[in-house]
Amino acid sequence: MPTPLFNSVPIVDGLTVTRDLLIHRLHEAAELEHSLMCSYLYAAFSLKQGSAEGLTPAEDELTQRWRKTIIEVAVEEMGHLAAIWNITSALGGSPRFGRANLPSEPGLLPASIAVKLTPFNEATIQHFVYLERPHLSNEPDDLFFSPEFSMVRGAARDGLTPMSLDYDTVGTFYATIEANLRAFVEEQGDEIAFSGDPALQLGQEEVALKDLAEVTSLQSAHAALSLIVEQGEGAPGHAESSHFVRFERIRDELNAMRAQNPAFQPALPAAINPVLRRPQRAAGHVWIEDEAAARIVDLANASYALMLRMLGYAYVLPRSSPEKRLSVSLSIALMRAVTLLGERAARLPAGATHPECNAGMSFTTLRDAAPLVPGIAARFYFMERFSQIATAVAALDTQDPRVVAAARITANLAKRATDSFSAFT
Repeated sequence: MPTPLFNSVPIVDGLTVTRDLLIHRLHEAAELEHSLMCSYLYAAFSLKQGSAEGLTPAEDELTQRWRKTIIEVAVEEMGHLAAIWNITSALGGSPRFGRANLPSEPGLLPASIAVKLTPFNEATIQHFVYLERPHLSNEPDDLFFSPEFSMVRGAARDGLTPMSLDYDTVGTFYATIEANLRAFVEEQGDEIAFSGDPALQLGQEEVALKDLAEVTSLQSAHAALSLIVEQGEGAPGHAESSHFVRFERIRDELNAMRAQNPAFQPALPAAINPVLRRPQRAAGHVWIEDEAAARIVDLANASYALMLRMLGYAYVLPRSSPEKRLSVSLSIALMRAVTLLGERAARLPAGATHPECNAGMSFTTLRDAAPLVPGIAARFYFMERFSQIATAVAALDTQDPRVVAAARITANLAKRATDSFSAFT
């Protein structure tokens, strides 16, 4: 068997390991990676670009590098998410594609992990450093992200009902999952434990996510979890390419630039936790009332939701199906339109109630993001949805180059989806 993920990380988990418990915890891992990815993208979308937005050439070069780094980290989070989906599928479970809407409610994740949609600033980047910190790190969180109250999750009583786990760092959580997998394989063996059809997973044939591989054993699951932790917190040794170190570097560069020019503002005043409808609790949310901004956010969210639907669809199709590769390809290509619309949203006013800030993409999720049943109905759904999005984007104000580019992308994807899915019908 492979060496345990981190011998130095204390595993405090006395629950009986069942397949249900493993799938339950992998679903939380997927939701965690998914939420972090959205928060990173939101911060990147808020960064200013060029002299037209008040940056000097040196400031523009710096902020563009920060944007590139944060988006690269978000893409790697997408790879982590796909790895978690593969492990879940290998165990015979249905991967978790949805998540709770942001900000995360207290108790949904441990109190040490609060996920919000916030623009790029000192507080946000320090929060990112804190989220990706290694075990035993002394990095503090910014007070803005302190939870409303602390909740102790889990239970001391053992039973068959899967229970949530309290953990301080993401690395501790993954070390616990790896220990759970190890115990399950010791009892069941690799063949029974990882009895899901590997052809349902995603690999390099479908998507060019670095190091993504099929999971068919404890060895391959261990490799996937190790990569997630090493890319995130940098352990062991705080690798220079880790998310933790890259966010530290951005923080230090921001502090240095602020020391030179205290008036330096690298980001637009994008909303904190934007929503498209009047929130039940106004505190901590920004209701987007501006009609133009609301249309942009609506289309960004709809495109994002379609991306998830298509990735979910790919996980119920075998590798031999050309629809699998098509679904992944269309989903990844749609991400470019989401980025353009998300950046545009951060540049429009939120509305009369919040004149102090701009809008922002809210990454709204549907009540359910389960994969559609393969077949003709799913194909009609995708053709209809791509057409609806393309038509709506084409009707937007074309004075902004981001909107023009998004219209071109969605129109091309709508035609491609119609031509391709029609051929299968």
